[in-house]
Amino acid sequence: MTVPDTSAAPASPDPVRSAAAAAAPGATASPATVVRPEGPWTHREVAANGARFHIAEMGEGPLVLLLHGFPQFWWTWRHQLPALAAAGFRAVAMDLRGVGGSDRTPRGYDPANLALDITGVIRSLGEPDAALVGHDLGGYLAWTAAVMRPKLVRRLAVSSMPHPRRWRSAMLTDPQQSAAASHIWGFQRPWLPERKLVADEAALVGRLIRDWSGPRLPDDETVDTYRVAMSIPSTAHCSIEPYRWMVRSMARPDGIQFNRRMKRSVRVPTLHLHGSLDPVIRTRSAAGSGEYVEAPYRWRLFDGLGHFPHEEDPVAFSNELISWLKDPEPDR
Repeated sequence: MTVPDTSAAPASPDPVRSAAAAAAPGATASPATVVRPEGPWTHREVAANGARFHIAEMGEGPLVLLLHGFPQFWWTWRHQLPALAAAGFRAVAMDLRGVGGSDRTPRGYDPANLALDITGVIRSLGEPDAALVGHDLGGYLAWTAAVMRPKLVRRLAVSSMPHPRRWRSAMLTDPQQSAAASHIWGFQRPWLPERKLVADEAALVGRLIRDWSGPRLPDDETVDTYRVAMSIPSTAHCSIEPYRWMVRSMARPDGIQFNRRMKRSVRVPTLHLHGSLDPVIRTRSAAGSGEYVEAPYRWRLFDGLGHFPHEEDPVAFSNELISWLKDPEPDR
């Protein structure tokens, strides 16, 4: 099989870098400048599940829906959008509820509702199904959507996130994993985490991204873009709310019910991607997720990469993803 060479695509289109520089902390920038930078993609909003969601899209063909994690927004997929479009896919990166250019609602941040946001966007785009690609929190929600609405998920690719049941077990029983994800425990306090996230022009966001990356550290403009996006009013609160639910619901009926619901097997081909140096999600925590997949399951460990493999080595990540998406026999 011939895999499209994405190395020819610009690692970061000039208009994107210009927008990031213009939006650097301390500069005057509107939210539109930050979350809707010019580039080879097009921006628009779609309605789904009682809210409006900002998307960036490129290309034509089978839908691939890209889901970002914390503390990022759709722009984290800026390398994969043109690569997927060039490979013959309709690539769409969405801002999750409460982040980027999407609605910031007062409630609705539990994983079941957030998964309905995702599947609702698929329907609003007029597509019968999609290949879901999720990183971090986006990966958690991709797992959830594949269980809740299996007919709308054609394939599943998850990066840097275990299956929700595996995540829950690791957080409760593995002291090393619990320590690695200590920021999630810290998010359970009221108000203070939001204030820390946006203090000093969201300096903490920059530190988290650099601390969680491997040796290929992001450049200052990239970090500054995420700092500015987190500084948009209400974004910090909305970004933390899903993690509050994930922990606080563990002993509540709704959390117990969700955990039981996630016992249902994923029945679509699944690609699981992980950086060997990920300091947030330990490799042993993620690697056991295959037990919840009753379909072709492929594990890919990127040597020398951290928590953001799609940004740390976008060419290798894109090639792996596209090769798998185009493989008619993903169980090989």
